[in-house]
Amino acid sequence: MQLQGKQVLLTGATGGIGWAIAEKLAEAGARLWLVGRNEDKLRQLQLALPGEHHSLPADLNHPEGRAAVVQACRESGLDVWVNAAGVLDFQLFDGQDNEQVERMLTTNLVSPMLLAHGLLPLLQQRQDAVLVNIGSIFGSIGHPGFAAYCASKFGLRGFTEALQRELAGSNVRVLYLAPRATHTDLNSMAVTALNEALGNSVDSPHQVAKELMKLLSGSRKHRYMGWQERLFVRINSLFPGVVHSALVRKLPIIRHHAQS
Repeated sequence: MQLQGKQVLLTGATGGIGWAIAEKLAEAGARLWLVGRNEDKLRQLQLALPGEHHSLPADLNHPEGRAAVVQACRESGLDVWVNAAGVLDFQLFDGQDNEQVERMLTTNLVSPMLLAHGLLPLLQQRQDAVLVNIGSIFGSIGHPGFAAYCASKFGLRGFTEALQRELAGSNVRVLYLAPRATHTDLNSMAVTALNEALGNSVDSPHQVAKELMKLLSGSRKHRYMGWQERLFVRINSLFPGVVHSALVRKLPIIRHHAQS
């Protein structure tokens, strides 16, 4: 897809990945609607980007916030929606309270689904439109210490896959990008320490943004970042017992950092 002059909605714009994506989209000539909850950060991002863009502070976990986004896109038109909104809480499941679990499921899964209800009719009005969900490798691998987060991303991946099939042959492409561990403020000190202890490869937000641009310009429906992670996802789908054993062996390390 050629992004020059396209109207692009970016939700979760002020996060580390969202910010990097905004820079890449603006460089490609897209006209952005930047959505997030922090008005000052949105304004800062808007002023830092080349070209003319709009910002809209909105909490997508509330009907009023979603309605404001749909109305803005209805007035300007919508060619592409990149959903980069997400939250993460690293803890053993029995240490998380109900509010933390509900916040992750709502932000990462329920709100994008409800927002899609309002935005899909607008995308269907275009000859060539795209919806991209930013998921996670943990949307394919259940990982100790991330039970609720995995549930939300598994759900987002399933929602994306179902929409891909519902809208097959239509003018709307539905895409899925699964980053691996990434350097962002989403990670607590415990997550950073866990990645170091496990020897996990960690990408920069700009690497994720580059993968998104490849996804938008190519013909594939999904991209999974990291060859080792892609292999792990594949093995988990075919031989889940192998992955189960590998992660269980690491459980003492995971528990240590989750409880720190």
